[in-house]
Amino acid sequence: MASSIGAHLGGQIMALDFERGHLLLSEVWPDRSTDPAAGPVMAGGPVEIRRGERFAVSRRVAVMPIRGILTPDSEVLERYFGWATYQGIEAACAEIAANEDVSAAVLDVNSPGGMVMGLEGAAQAVAALAAIKPVHVLVNPMAASAAYFIASQASDITMIPGSELGSIGTMRSSVWPVKPDNWGDQWGVHLSSHARAKNPNPTSETGLAEIQRSLDEAEAAFLDAVATGRGLDRAGLPKHLSVTDDEADGGAMYRTDQALARNLADGAETRAAFYERVLSAYAGQPGATGARALSASARARLALAISNT
Repeated sequence: MASSIGAHLGGQIMALDFERGHLLLSEVWPDRSTDPAAGPVMAGGPVEIRRGERFAVSRRVAVMPIRGILTPDSEVLERYFGWATYQGIEAACAEIAANEDVSAAVLDVNSPGGMVMGLEGAAQAVAALAAIKPVHVLVNPMAASAAYFIASQASDITMIPGSELGSIGTMRSSVWPVKPDNWGDQWGVHLSSHARAKNPNPTSETGLAEIQRSLDEAEAAFLDAVATGRGLDRAGLPKHLSVTDDEADGGAMYRTDQALARNLADGAETRAAFYERVLSAYAGQPGATGARALSASARARLALAISNT
């Protein structure tokens, strides 16, 4: 029986905008016995990225699509849907940094977010790349939660008309047996004496406290990254992001004017104008011979930048 992507990811701490991601979560988990669908992951512009490619280069700019529900290293979702993974983002950033024929990078983002596990590594890789080469983000048309965590580490963020970004915070779904099922069987979850935090009981006060602790810990790392990446005051960030006078009312998605007012983005532009501006800015710069010339010194600079983040 086929199961959904959401069922496979259930119970994880997520940096995800569920409202905007539920259609992707309802997709059936790919059948490995079938071939991935043909067609590009990203098309209709100056760069076309084929399935199996994590980025493509045009006029000395590497364009990397950030698509789908983001996971640490799901080869299945990357191969069959063209969705980004955190390890894939890290690997692509390292390759872009080392390629002396590439002067800058674009992250073309359309994602509702994804898992927290592995997210910080991808964000640090983007920050490290931005310390070496300009990294321009295009919100096209959504950078939600984990996707914004990553985008916030870039050099600048541009939004297309009608786009949204934000959903800064974390969430988790919980399941716990409370009564017999339709066949009269009573299911149970049993933990060893010193492993109550392994699977917290959401129906108990201690279980809820542990769930809240883990969510707040992940949210704190999210807020730290946004404050650093966007140059915002960390102490005042929860209130800055709230849609009311209560700082608990954060986690919203913001349209262009709201995002710009909160300094969560830097500008608004059509997709065509963005690519024309960015690609033209780097097209005439000199480069190394060969399309994929690798530089040991660039790799060393990237490793140093990652170690300092």
